[in-house]
Amino acid sequence: MLALVRQSTSLAVVLLSLTTGLARADRFEPIREMIRQEIAKKKVPSIAVAVAHKGEIVWEEAFGFSDVENQIPAAPRTKYSLASISKPITATALMTLVESGKIQLDRPIEDYLGGARLTGHAGRTSEATVRRVAAHTSGLPLHYHFFLDGEPHIRPPMAETIRRYGILVTRPGEKFQYANLGYGLIEYAIEQTSGESYADYVRENVFETLGMEDSDVPTEADPGPHRAVRYQDGEQLPFYDFDHRGGSAVFTSAHDLVRFGMFHLKMLQPDQESILPDRRIDEMQKALAHGAYDYGIGWMIYPEQGDYRLVHHGGVMGGVRTNLSLIPSEKVAVAVMANQTSSVVDQITGDILTTLLPGYKRRDREERPGTTTERASARTGTTTQRATPLPKKWAGTWRGVVHTYEGKMPVRLSIDASGKAEAQLGQQEVGQVSELKIEDGYLTGRFAAEIDTPDARERQHDVRFSLTMRGDTLSGALTAISLPGPKLSNALTSWMELARQ
Repeated sequence: MLALVRQSTSLAVVLLSLTTGLARADRFEPIREMIRQEIAKKKVPSIAVAVAHKGEIVWEEAFGFSDVENQIPAAPRTKYSLASISKPITATALMTLVESGKIQLDRPIEDYLGGARLTGHAGRTSEATVRRVAAHTSGLPLHYHFFLDGEPHIRPPMAETIRRYGILVTRPGEKFQYANLGYGLIEYAIEQTSGESYADYVRENVFETLGMEDSDVPTEADPGPHRAVRYQDGEQLPFYDFDHRGGSAVFTSAHDLVRFGMFHLKMLQPDQESILPDRRIDEMQKALAHGAYDYGIGWMIYPEQGDYRLVHHGGVMGGVRTNLSLIPSEKVAVAVMANQTSSVVDQITGDILTTLLPGYKRRDREERPGTTTERASARTGTTTQRATPLPKKWAGTWRGVVHTYEGKMPVRLSIDASGKAEAQLGQQEVGQVSELKIEDGYLTGRFAAEIDTPDARERQHDVRFSLTMRGDTLSGALTAISLPGPKLSNALTSWMELARQ
């Protein structure tokens, strides 16, 4: 009976969205024209948009080609790779297990990892709770790891990934660090607790119950007729997987994504089942970490966007740029998706919100750390940056080790009073440190070196450190970050500790 209700309701929703979209699209016409121009200039292959207001989809449209080679037009029901908008979807699945009593947010995440254990370099792993992992304050480091179809390197078992990179580089609760691997841990906790694969659990308990018929978590190359191809610099990317599927691997349509947003606005549709009570939705949207934006359980939160509070998540990776933005007070949800990385997605989102809500203030564009120029200059040892004097306590020569999952590597860092620095990893050449600065009490910088582990060697890389001072020691993260190239970048972190000489 529920299936019949869903089918008839879905048809009614499609017909209603077509008629209301035509009737109300006039106010969005400048945005539509801008999208057409971007596609005509070949800035992006396709863009899909869906907008809901007070429980009704008021605009739903797609532009360009989801598959350029085969000239397949994009549609509102085309499946797009979401990248990090996978996180609020995974967090929603997590909260269904919390609501059923199978997972407790304030228990250690290790309780739900089936025997896999974190490594507590900087703090006690018992303090890395599920809630802190979900809010990126558990102490886990920067991490992203791509496995391209056709490459010899394949995704290891999750327990092995945890052994290698499930390390605490800051004390739990001490610092916000956006950590994809944290959502890999949540994905694994869902599997260990439910006895199902992550993909199956999310399908059965989120997608099917919320009537998200265009949504899935693919784990192998099988594009099908309704999945948008990912492009980078105009070239088709091969299918790729992650060791953090819970943070990055979901595909869905603009139609489904805006309906997911409507659920989190407490605007349940007739063909949707209530999978969380309102208090759990409120709990997810409560700020737990503060910085350039606040973060709750799976959601970025911007408290003051003009007259409104914005609940949001974006996604950026090779061949993907996506946004889902909610204004809870006005019951507005906006989904914008592209199958190539392009900042036009942010512009479209802002244009839609200011069209609907004149009192909305756009977010400042966020700069992603490590641009192409910065990575190249760090590699060659050349930089246009001027040295900035640091507090005297940082100056001196520091020696210690980097703890990789295969063993230890000696490291030396020398900083002079003017703020210039050089570093050496193992017996490699001495490299000049670029981008040396203090951020929130952490010393950060980059230099040319290589981490000698098999997965780090998959991509040519340099290294970036983020160190805090505790007494006469410096300790924290050393991350191998891939240099620009035809393959997707990885960021793989090891623990580093040094003592003053």
